[in-house]
Formats: sequence, C-alpha cells, structure tokens
Amino acid sequence: MAEPPSKLRVRPWVRAIHRDVGYVAVGLTFVYAASGIAVNHIQDWDPNFHNFQSERDIGAIDANDDDAATKQVLERMSIAETPKDTYRAGEELTVVLDHRTLHVTNAGHVLDEGQKPRFLIRVANWLHLNRGKKAWTYFADAYAAGLLLLATSGMFMIPGKKGLLGRGAILVAIGIAIPIGYVVLSKGP
Repeated sequence: MAEPPSKLRVRPWVRAIHRDVGYVAVGLTFVYAASGIAVNHIQDWDPNFHNFQSERDIGAIDANDDDAATKQVLERMSIAETPKDTYRAGEELTVVLDHRTLHVTNAGHVLDEGQKPRFLIRVANWLHLNRGKKAWTYFADAYAAGLLLLATSGMFMIPGKKGLLGRGAILVAIGIAIPIGYVVLSKGP
C-alpha cells in the first residue's frame, strides 16, 4: 500500500545518504584497513621497508685513503648519493648511506645491505598514523564522522524484526560487548 504523499518518508533518505557516504568511504577504508593489519603485525615484519642484502666484487680499492676508497666504491657501484658516514674497522671500509650500508674489503668484496621502501603500504601507514598532520587531520576526522554516520544510519535502514528492534539490537549489543569484554579480560588500561 502506497503512503500518502504528504507523509515524510525518512527511510529512503537514510538509505541514499548511507549509500553515498559508503561509496566515499570505500577508498579510505581500504587504506586504513590495509595499514591497520600491517601495523598490528609489526612484531613479525617491517611494514614500511623491505630489507635486502647482496654481495658483489668491484675490484681492489685504495687501502690507504678512506676518501679515495669511498669515491672508488661509489663510482664502481654507480651510486650518486653522498655518504652520511664512512669509517674503517681493520680491513673493512664501511660506507653509510641513507637506507643502505656498504661493507667493503680492501680486495673489493662488497656486502650491500639496507632497506627499500614498501611503496603502497608505507604510504597507507603514513596516512593512517597521521604523519601528514594538519590538513590530513581534517580528512581523518571527516572519515571518522562518516563511519559514525554509516554505523548510525545502518541501524535504521531495515525495519521490523530483522532491524534494530529485532536481531539488529542483539548484533549491536554483541558489537559493543566485544571491545568491552576484551578490555575487561585483558585487564586493559
């Protein structure tokens, strides 16, 4: 039975707003979810960098002059970066660069070890942990407000016993009980 035109129909507006805010939230949800999973497992891996190690022979280097030896190493390895530090420990010259360190013997054997950024997940972590500050704070706050709107409007989209007055109330109660239960059982903060 059709409702009279004079009666205000709220549920279609709630659905439309929920749908449109939900579409906008999809991209941000992917970023925050991927970063959240990565950061939750930080004890198992470095979500921002991939560690690497390789060996190479570049020929004998000047064993008497660290500056000359460093220049030879960088030229032979086609590295244009300026070292942060260079020092010698016995027969080994160590060249420290931004995200890598070269351990070079006088005979020219190089152990190259360092880190390469994980592009996508590192960017997601940067955003999620609000390293961008200022302007990103407003986007993050708007996203949080959008999630609150989605959660609230979602509760009122379905009428009757499958909605908030039926099993919806039970599911909302479970959703509230999970974090409370965890805090109580873990003797949280």
